[in-house]
Amino acid sequence: MRRVVIVGYGMAGARLADELRRRDPDVSVTVVGAEPHAAYNRVLLSTVVAGAMTPESTRLHDDGWAAEHDVDLRVGWEVVEIDRASRSVTVARKPAPGTPATPSAAATVAAATPAVAAAAPAATPATADQAPAASAPGPATESIPYDALVLATGSTPWVPPAEGLTEDGELAPGVVAFRTLDDCAQIETRAQKGMPVAVLGGGLLGIEAARGLAGRGCLVTVVHPVGHLMERQLDPGAGGVLARTLGRLGIEFRLNALAAKYLPGDGLILDDGSHVPAELVVVSAGVRAETSLAVAAGLTVDRGIVVDDALRTSDPRIHAIGDCAQHPGTVSGLVQPAWDQAAVLADRLTGANPAARYRGTSVVTRLKARDVDLAALGDVHTDVDCPDSEVLCFQEPSRGRYAKLVLRDDRVTGAIVLGAPDAAATITQLYDRGIPAPTDRLALLLGRALPAEAASPADLPSSAVICRCNTVSKGQIVSAWRAGAESLPQLAEATRATTGCGGCKDAVCGLLDWLGASQPATA
Repeated sequence: MRRVVIVGYGMAGARLADELRRRDPDVSVTVVGAEPHAAYNRVLLSTVVAGAMTPESTRLHDDGWAAEHDVDLRVGWEVVEIDRASRSVTVARKPAPGTPATPSAAATVAAATPAVAAAAPAATPATADQAPAASAPGPATESIPYDALVLATGSTPWVPPAEGLTEDGELAPGVVAFRTLDDCAQIETRAQKGMPVAVLGGGLLGIEAARGLAGRGCLVTVVHPVGHLMERQLDPGAGGVLARTLGRLGIEFRLNALAAKYLPGDGLILDDGSHVPAELVVVSAGVRAETSLAVAAGLTVDRGIVVDDALRTSDPRIHAIGDCAQHPGTVSGLVQPAWDQAAVLADRLTGANPAARYRGTSVVTRLKARDVDLAALGDVHTDVDCPDSEVLCFQEPSRGRYAKLVLRDDRVTGAIVLGAPDAAATITQLYDRGIPAPTDRLALLLGRALPAEAASPADLPSSAVICRCNTVSKGQIVSAWRAGAESLPQLAEATRATTGCGGCKDAVCGLLDWLGASQPATA
């Protein structure tokens, strides 16, 4: 029996385990996860911070998942060494809160991979969604053989080098990262209504964290070193309109500014000498691929673990997916590439499709922030005077609207759509399918000229992608409905639609309504 060991029980690792089981019920699957929780959807963490969703509702697997699918799940364990010669990994049980590590475990961690030991997060109290496996008795360390090893170790928060933000390698009191479910628990405990809070980072996650905190009634200031927000996904015009929109929701911004010093309980001193009051500082300034295991094992590492189109590292028995992997077609920090990679790798490891290759992911970025509808896709930084492209731009800052459309040969190659959800939906369909855009470009940009095939669910082609996070088409949803998945939860379980960012929920509900009205189930 082929043995697959997955290092990491985050979104990428959990998805790969699911994909392996979908293809082959007999392959041996072991999943090792350092966090004390069942896998959860990180995309929804800002909603948890805002208090609009419980931690339990973000779970990707229930307590019985591992037993039901015959998966050896090690929650609360970490891999401390990869032995490529013997094709095995050494795993160590993380100590329970408030208890020292056993001498054997501590010695193994210190001797095998000092970087991993130093970077490992402190153990946190068990929560309602902690998997039972985390508390099972057994040895402190164990060696697990593998035929194929998959590194899905994700990424870790990057902390700006401001004086006082860290103490002895840990975040200082009053400073919290925004990366994990335990981070959310800390933020929820500390953040109080009317409390001044500073968020370091005006990228996608920083804006989502700021909106969640503002939703809790905090007085939020975002400190960002660039002149406009979300510079990876937005141009300066869109970044300015987004800042104005968020400003009306109570969020303030300090752009082109760096935190120079943290004063506990008082706030931040910026590099220009100004002061930002803050009783809590939330760090969301970017992430770095977690590569310490790969480095210790002698694998080729650059910004991440270097992989080819087969998702192989420099050791063909070891693969990497998700945020820790570096592939030319990967956009780090987003869930869709990780899930595309999981599908390709499952095809290969089970033999379902040995020719499967990962060629990159065409990403549509959506901001998950209440009262803000923003989508960005493709090449958004093309200038309006670019001779090789047709570029249209419309902005109405007072109403929080900004739209930019980039076309080449009548095809959409990039777009930013803020405050115009109808236009975003149509443009995304055109982008996904690579079909010519309507000749009335302005009407398209404003969401007033829907192509005929997008006028209603009935007119959408079967191949139209409804859920981008999981690449679920209309045809797949219709097939699942006809097979008995007649409610939203049933469709989500059968197809995974709506289980990513949740942005497709309205579209899926529209399809459900149409199916129920036009194709009623028969007794």
